[in-house]
Amino acid sequence: MNSLLKKMMVALLSLGLAQAVWADNVPDFKETLQVAEQGDAAAQYNLGVMYDQGQGVRQDYVQAVQWYRKAAEQGHAVAQYNLGSMYDQGQGVRQDYAQAVGWFRKAAEQGGAKAQLHLGLMYVQGRGVRQDYAQAVGWFRKAAEQGVAQAQYNLGVMYNQGQGVHQDYVQAVQWYRKAAEQGSADAQYNLGVMYANGQGVRQDDEQAVGWFRKAAEQGGAKAQFNLGLMYAKGRGVRQDDAQAAQWFRKAAEQGVAQAQYNLAVMYAKGRGVRQDGEQAVQWFRKAAEQGYPQAQL
Repeated sequence: MNSLLKKMMVALLSLGLAQAVWADNVPDFKETLQVAEQGDAAAQYNLGVMYDQGQGVRQDYVQAVQWYRKAAEQGHAVAQYNLGSMYDQGQGVRQDYAQAVGWFRKAAEQGGAKAQLHLGLMYVQGRGVRQDYAQAVGWFRKAAEQGVAQAQYNLGVMYNQGQGVHQDYVQAVQWYRKAAEQGSADAQYNLGVMYANGQGVRQDDEQAVGWFRKAAEQGGAKAQFNLGLMYAKGRGVRQDDAQAAQWFRKAAEQGVAQAQYNLAVMYAKGRGVRQDGEQAVQWFRKAAEQGYPQAQL
């Protein structure tokens, strides 16, 4: 089995729209409309959310954009963020990344953590703005310092990969840990990799296993695969082929080719599972269909 534990930059995630916080559950539509028409920014924002979510009125993204815009133009930060999201997703308005960036920036400059995160993503991806990792790092840091787990994870990735900042494994570990402690499965997985490889932290297989397990129990396929490897090799945990097979299976069922291959090997040799040639062939075939070289021999 290939025992290489690879670093993985899990895809950066976008966020959905912010939700309104109502004083008394869902407000009355007519009352909100009346106040909004009088120019109240909070009511305009709330009306936008009602149209956006279909709360108290039929869902209508065009109307949502209209009311978000009215509130946003008065400086309502969350409305600015939501309007940016509508442009980003092309909901109720023609998709326009440059407009999305503009509204995210307005909200971000007011301290909106989600807007800061999303603006950082736009810089990473070069959507609506020239790709600029240094700018991305700056905005991720602002959101990370406000406790946004996804921003903390992204900042860890930037330090890990040396994108927009000098590569610094110690800083990467610090930010992965902050996100991991908030339950980010991606951060838990990457933190496990750092412990397994001794990058930015003293090498510690037991810590690696602990973090892989947390991510694996949340359904992280790569973490499930690595946890299987740790059991197979007896690294940080008592060697246990049955546990290895269990975790390889979970990862294999999510399409991880190397896990499919490893599970096939275990069926072929009867390690941790009853020897079963048909099962072995089935999993070899799945790995081969994904182009895994060793399964194609």
